[in-house]
Amino acid sequence: MTATMNDTPEASPAPQAPDASPVKKEKKEDSFPVFLIKLVLVVAIFRSFIFAPFNIPSESMLPRLENGDYLLAAKWPYGFSKYSLPFSAPLIPGRIMAGQPTRGDVVIFKAPPGNDVDYIKRVIGLPGDTVQMIGGVLHLNGKIVPKQRIEDFVIPVTPNTDCLSAEFAVTEKDGAQTCHYPQYRETLPEGRTYNVLDLGYRPQDDTPPVVVPEGEMFLMGDNRDNSMDSRFPAMEGAGIGLVPQENLVGRATVMMWSTDGSANWLLPWTWFTAARWNRIGGTF
Repeated sequence: MTATMNDTPEASPAPQAPDASPVKKEKKEDSFPVFLIKLVLVVAIFRSFIFAPFNIPSESMLPRLENGDYLLAAKWPYGFSKYSLPFSAPLIPGRIMAGQPTRGDVVIFKAPPGNDVDYIKRVIGLPGDTVQMIGGVLHLNGKIVPKQRIEDFVIPVTPNTDCLSAEFAVTEKDGAQTCHYPQYRETLPEGRTYNVLDLGYRPQDDTPPVVVPEGEMFLMGDNRDNSMDSRFPAMEGAGIGLVPQENLVGRATVMMWSTDGSANWLLPWTWFTAARWNRIGGTF
């Protein structure tokens, strides 16, 4: 018998399945210029619409604010205008999401007439209010704002703080030089209180009554005899007159740093010895 030959071909090995695992793509890192642009945008947005830092370069808001204080201002309470943006870029027409301040707020604003310098003052009069000083006493809508004498405000003499005049200079028992200023507590009609300084009679202690127009504010410094504010007409290097609410930049919120001016950038330990630690973290 002839043997039959199996013509079925031999089974060839099955083809190997391709690797099913996903191919990992390398994450492309941002170049430094791109990262820098993103960082600048984030900081600009934060400073324009949330919080921004401001420093205090004068004594017009003593006793609440001292020369050398650094605070954070909330940007959203009063809405946004071009003055909310870096360099007052004219990208916002008028004021959007507007909110009116309340009497007693400590506000940062662009000061008239130039509208290009940040000032800080306290809101005293709102639209419709009549504001007048008589004998150094604040009158609001024809009524006296109570003013109570309290203990003197005492502040050390430091590289960034000196006494306004010799009559307020005191040498303490330990030899330290300090300034002693007469201090009072004012209470607004809503019950809000704050302290002010009254250094004696000055021409601005008697003013004509001023009615605050719609959309404007009457602002004053707490250091009543050392503040160029709404009691003076808006002139370069002088007063600010009535301030448009559109000029508002933000509301003082928290003290983030304070220095007596004795620090040296080349001596890092002086950054800490110059700090006024008891002022940091205070709220408004």
